[in-house]
Amino acid sequence: MYKNLKIWLPLLFSIVMIMGMLLGYKMRDAIPGKSFFAVDKPTSIQEIINLLNTRYVDSVNAKTLTDTAIQAILSKLDPHSTYIPPQDLEEINEEIKGSFYGIGIEFNMLNDSLNVINVLAGGPSDKAGIKTGDIMLKAGDSLISGRKITTDRIRNILRGPEQSTVKLTMLRNGKQLIIEVGRGNIPIVSVDVAYMLDSVNGYIKLNKFSSQTYKEFMNSLLTLKKAGMKALVLDLRGNGGGVLDEATEIADEFLPGDKLITYTEGLHAPKKEFRCRREGQFEQGKLVILADEGSASASEVLMGALQDWDRATIVGRRSFGKGLVQEQYDLQNGAALRLTVARYYTPIGRSIQRSYKDGTKSYYNAVYNRYSSGEMSTADSVKNDTTKIYKSSKGKKLYAAGGISPDYFVAADTSKISLTIARIYSRGTLADFGYKYYKAHQQELLLYKNSMSFVRSYSINENQWKFFEGIAAKDSISISAIQQKEKTEIQRILKSSIARQLFRTEGYFESINEDDPFIRKALEVIK
Repeated sequence: MYKNLKIWLPLLFSIVMIMGMLLGYKMRDAIPGKSFFAVDKPTSIQEIINLLNTRYVDSVNAKTLTDTAIQAILSKLDPHSTYIPPQDLEEINEEIKGSFYGIGIEFNMLNDSLNVINVLAGGPSDKAGIKTGDIMLKAGDSLISGRKITTDRIRNILRGPEQSTVKLTMLRNGKQLIIEVGRGNIPIVSVDVAYMLDSVNGYIKLNKFSSQTYKEFMNSLLTLKKAGMKALVLDLRGNGGGVLDEATEIADEFLPGDKLITYTEGLHAPKKEFRCRREGQFEQGKLVILADEGSASASEVLMGALQDWDRATIVGRRSFGKGLVQEQYDLQNGAALRLTVARYYTPIGRSIQRSYKDGTKSYYNAVYNRYSSGEMSTADSVKNDTTKIYKSSKGKKLYAAGGISPDYFVAADTSKISLTIARIYSRGTLADFGYKYYKAHQQELLLYKNSMSFVRSYSINENQWKFFEGIAAKDSISISAIQQKEKTEIQRILKSSIARQLFRTEGYFESINEDDPFIRKALEVIK
């Protein structure tokens, strides 16, 4: 046995040596720039964090420092690449998903107490018997009152896993009630309202693009078509965007054939085209889109496609100007990185992303600068980038690099941003009025059976105005000396706040749209 081993040992040694050489050769390029036996060196950032942990004169929070370093790095890229800490990720993902698990109420803190101002029809709280006007004292063992409790803390208490329950202690008409509520799936709706402005003109208000937006939009569109809609006003004012695919799906409902909707391209992202794939539900019929400086991203994708193909008329003011595409990457620490990976372009090749070379602060101050420069007041003051002019399918002049410019301009009403109105908005005085007036005059207001009857016959008189004056005075706001134009605007909002209390967002928008210059211009364009 030993003799045989001596014979074979040189051969075995040669085989092992050759295999080792081959393995080493193959693995030399496994990690570019490193040998197989190299030890990873810490980055400069990690070295500094380690030194702070082991040598700094005081204790430090390494996690906070790391987050700050990441934010500093991203600030050198573009305004839309962001780091999302673990504690914020769930809420952001819920916005994209379009739902969360909760009990289905809207609330407001009045006199340090949580008041239920609305109950989702058919939701968990509605089924459990909670009513508008109830005051929540406790959730489980947690007190829900006092100045120190925050809205975020209340949300964390009331939300939870699917099918879990929470025992609530409520106060109703001076009596305490114990109500157990099972948490359910609560939608975060994208369609605020869809209704007929008149016998032939429909209206849909979209507030975001989540993963449920296309489904919600189609339900609304088909309902309005059944009601006799021949023309549509699509309101994208204040819509900051969201899921790109949802915007392209909606565009497909308006455009025929296999028309290009948008395309994206980046250094590490090959060109990707989004085209129409099916026959749309509203390829014929007049279409007007309402836009303003708050319309961004996916909203601009939709507007850009329909403007390039001369399918829609844009009414309002120049949009925000966000033409960058982000992808979200989950990180090991439970956080996420939302990284810009490409730019999107309209069908004729427009990139509407505005410049961010002067930094993030300047980038976001641009909207304020539009007000101060007069751009929001007159069409002649609009500053389009004229270095390159594009043409729509029918030859209309179009611009890029700074947002989608409207076909018809609507000036901003500066009375809406007076100091008094700004204060009653920031302190929640208007929202408080709607709820408090509803509680004090519930029997009278419940005589209105639908939002349209309320909008057409209800008006704010001196009694409601004095009621509001009292609420404003408690917030240290004097409205006795305001100008008539401001008073008219506040009365319009007061009526809408009551409508919202009675008929939720549908009532609010039907009321606020009654004297809206955007709506008036849209109907003029259609006619």
